[in-house]
Amino acid sequence: MPIATPEQYREMLDAAQKGGYAYPAINITSLPTANGALKAFAEAKSDGIIQVSSGGGQFASGLAINDAAYGSIVLAEAVHRLAEKYDVLVALHTDHCHPGKVDSFLRPLLAESRRRRENGQGPLFQSHMLDASELPLDQNMALSVEIMKECVELDIILEVEAGVVGGEEDGHDTSGLPAEKLYTTPEDMLTVYETLSPLGRFMFAATFGNVHGSYKPGSVKLTPTILRDGQKAVMDKHGDGAEMDLVFHGGSGSSLEELRETLEYGVIKMNIDTDTQYAFTHPVVDHVCENLAGLLKVEDIGILEETGVGLESHKEAIRSEEVGIKKLYDPRAYLKKAEQSLCDRLKRACDDLLSTGNSIYK
Repeated sequence: MPIATPEQYREMLDAAQKGGYAYPAINITSLPTANGALKAFAEAKSDGIIQVSSGGGQFASGLAINDAAYGSIVLAEAVHRLAEKYDVLVALHTDHCHPGKVDSFLRPLLAESRRRRENGQGPLFQSHMLDASELPLDQNMALSVEIMKECVELDIILEVEAGVVGGEEDGHDTSGLPAEKLYTTPEDMLTVYETLSPLGRFMFAATFGNVHGSYKPGSVKLTPTILRDGQKAVMDKHGDGAEMDLVFHGGSGSSLEELRETLEYGVIKMNIDTDTQYAFTHPVVDHVCENLAGLLKVEDIGILEETGVGLESHKEAIRSEEVGIKKLYDPRAYLKKAEQSLCDRLKRACDDLLSTGNSIYK
């Protein structure tokens, strides 16, 4: 299966809107995270969205190159090749691009898709997110129109945001903003629809109290009815065909009931990052804790002296191994576990969002 074509991507979004489910959109940073995501979607028989943030692209490019756009291109090209081995549809997307990164991140990716289309290929990414929510709404929409025109030329869907998702992600911190900034109004939603719909299809990250980061259940106070009221305002004025494709950011810590309620109001994509990051890292921690003696050589006992945790018992175990155990410190030993754990968590997200078993791939 190749990556979804622009036409297939639109069919995916239509199917989710009609079927009352949403696609998990998982952020990746590496081949193990990409492979875990593809494995999860295939096993869940769910189509899905794989996305790259500017920080994820920067990481993927390596410490020496340190280029967000270049690393994103490398990851996207890898996913294009890997996806051919699976039997579900997957779309590629980029996460929050703030105005200050449009020229260094978003436009180079659009240029790469333009190059591919000139060579008879589809766009590299099927959708991009411009997050200009830090700007006043009129300036946000002016920039959104500018970028959306470029996307439409390339058969790419643009995701925009009005209202602000709280918390911190990839170094962008909105935690100090007043609470009212976390809620999109029906008037905002009307403005977004009336500004962008004449240009083509778009996705809209309306905010309803959602926050990036990790929280205990119940800690994040969501008001999903904001989505209902905004959709109603748009559809009352412009008809049932004006229902927007909404995106849910910051779902960590939300209850299953809250997730499912948003599906009733037109959410067709929910970002998942914090929970899959934790799922990926947890088995690595277990591997280290369970195999510490085999992961260190005698000359590295000083590492334990700095931590002071279980010092003497670990020292003796390390001395008995002396040079560690290669099969335990081989990165594949713990990255395979991490990939599988991410896969399991993403499959749970497919269940939560009701996309399991709903692939439209023929």
